[in-house]
Amino acid sequence: MKFCSLYSGSSGNSIFVSSNHCNILIDAGMPGKAIESALNSIGQTAGNLDGIFITHEHSDHTKGAGIISRKYDVPIYANELTWKAMSKSLGNIKEHNVKILDSRSLNLRDMDIINYQIPHDAVSPQGYAIHSENKKVCIATDLGFFAPHLKDVLASADLILLECNHDIEMLKFGPYPYVLKRRILSDVGHLSNEACGHAIVELMNEKKKHVVLGHLSKTNNYPELAYQTVANILSSKGIVLNKDIVLSLAKRDMPSNFIEF
Repeated sequence: MKFCSLYSGSSGNSIFVSSNHCNILIDAGMPGKAIESALNSIGQTAGNLDGIFITHEHSDHTKGAGIISRKYDVPIYANELTWKAMSKSLGNIKEHNVKILDSRSLNLRDMDIINYQIPHDAVSPQGYAIHSENKKVCIATDLGFFAPHLKDVLASADLILLECNHDIEMLKFGPYPYVLKRRILSDVGHLSNEACGHAIVELMNEKKKHVVLGHLSKTNNYPELAYQTVANILSSKGIVLNKDIVLSLAKRDMPSNFIEF
């Protein structure tokens, strides 16, 4: 399998995952040209995509999905409520490319793609677990809190993109209006650096993992701060970086973490 975070942050999100016979995007929250350019930079093309899987209807996850679908005849997968919420913003999509997920699992070529509920302020948000050739990649961002069922999904993953959105003190004393601060800190908001670190502790087992910290806030976080906060929490629990776990950061505005395994 191959994994690459094309974009990750409040400005836009898109993740490329491929197996031997299947290429997909999880979200397409940047303009179509930007996503095309990012794919080309890692030796891929939008014309070879087998599907775009949408986590929820917010524009930083859907912005480029419509144009890519129309230009390259790519199916878009989302649950029914998400389709209803995002259909107007996507524009006209060919009927055969409107794929409504009505069950928790889907087989696409040599991928098994499982969707699971996530706590976020959208109509029916979900994350994705992608299985192929005994490997597993999980996408888990836009989490208001680390809900108990997420451990069951993520603990067996080889690679996890996990939200590490904000530093709590930076958010509290930052420029955002009070209502927005409350939303981000709520159980349907975003996962803080500290909460991310403690979530990873819960996920540790005998399987060595690669965890990519993603969806960092531009205003309420710094990459170095996010990484060090998580690293300190792991170290305090006796978890050794690069031995028990590989930890890295997804960049906001360019492809990063091209991982083949």
